[in-house]
Amino acid sequence: MPTVEFTPQLQRFTDTPRVASRAHTLRAALEDAFRANPRLRGYVLDDQGALRANVVVFVDGERCRERLRLEQSLQPASTVHVLQALSGG
Repeated sequence: MPTVEFTPQLQRFTDTPRVASRAHTLRAALEDAFRANPRLRGYVLDDQGALRANVVVFVDGERCRERLRLEQSLQPASTVHVLQALSGG
């Protein structure tokens, strides 16, 4: 079953439970995580439902390039990592 994990940066603002999902797409898996903690939606998605500019998602170690529909397919053993992109130097 795919899992969704959030990096510790988001834990400063809200609970970030590890979520097991039966979803077949990235969007559906994220929706399962948002059901577990509705506050996460605002940290991950913008008002149009796209990934926020400061959020990066990796599926099975590969960066998700499509940021609006989030229809990337998931496999039963997929791992989704959601993290805030860091900037500065």
